[in-house]
Amino acid sequence: MAQTLQTDVAIVGAGPVGLFAVFELGMLKLSSVLIDALADVGGQCAALYPEKPIYDIPAHPAIDAADLVARLEQQIAPFPTPRLLGCVVTGLAGEKGAFVLTTDRGDTVEAKAVILAAGAGAFGPNRPPLEGLPAYETTGAVQYYVKQREALRGKRVVIAGGGDSAVDWALALKDIAQVAVVHRRPKFRAAPETAAQLDAAAAKGEVEMVIPYQLHALHGEAGVLTGVEVATLKGETKLLPADVLLPFFGLSMDLGPIAGWGLDSDAHHVKVEPSTCETSTPGVFAIGDVATYPGKLKLILQGFSEAAMAAHAAHAVVHPNTALHFEYSTSKGVPG
Repeated sequence: MAQTLQTDVAIVGAGPVGLFAVFELGMLKLSSVLIDALADVGGQCAALYPEKPIYDIPAHPAIDAADLVARLEQQIAPFPTPRLLGCVVTGLAGEKGAFVLTTDRGDTVEAKAVILAAGAGAFGPNRPPLEGLPAYETTGAVQYYVKQREALRGKRVVIAGGGDSAVDWALALKDIAQVAVVHRRPKFRAAPETAAQLDAAAAKGEVEMVIPYQLHALHGEAGVLTGVEVATLKGETKLLPADVLLPFFGLSMDLGPIAGWGLDSDAHHVKVEPSTCETSTPGVFAIGDVATYPGKLKLILQGFSEAAMAAHAAHAVVHPNTALHFEYSTSKGVPG
């Protein structure tokens, strides 16, 4: 049933950064509403890789994505926040201090400020151009996200890619599966520490490194995978026994309706002022992966920092005639 809500700040996107924005706004005694196209909160973390370990969250040497979302839910529990889930924001009208957002379900949200925490926007995997791929996707022999690590126990797993996801999952699966990593060159784009851990695992024979190769063909029948054929740029091929292929070639990003809001953008990202995270539209802020500025790092921890900056900047929009006197949470506690 469509709803009409009034709030101080509308947050578009309920991933980790959007959830933390609820906390930062709540600490400033600002109300908020969460809106997300997915049926549950957590964004990519919950939908794509709930069991993937994350290593760059302060005070957590490693934490699974689902656990991170659960802890953020616990953190924002003191701040009752309406949620419009499973719907897309299709329209933004009005101006600073008086915005109206509408969804494809007919919901209306009146807000004085807006925070975009839309992550990668409408996202989907970059699929390798392999013949017969859909049949293997249907059976789960080709997966772009690992939702249950334990389901791969004892499997022959081929991981393709050179970024953080490929390296992290190779390390996470090496103790329960037979893992081969395919990459077109020796250097990986992953964090140096985890790349070094992968090298060490390969040296111990815990992971097979298939370099420099690229995916070439899938072998099997009726969606049951038996092998992954890889090839060098010179045309040399080899066949890797495999039950599951995990191609990690990143996500294709589409801002969706946000692209039509008139915000200054650059390559599917929204440009913001680094000190406030405000977009080219006064009163509209962008944080997390959707935001871009010189020196931007696509890290969850930087998104958390941006959430704090945007919340403080939004306070001036919601209460334009009230000075905000910053207080540390250790001294003021969590507002009741």
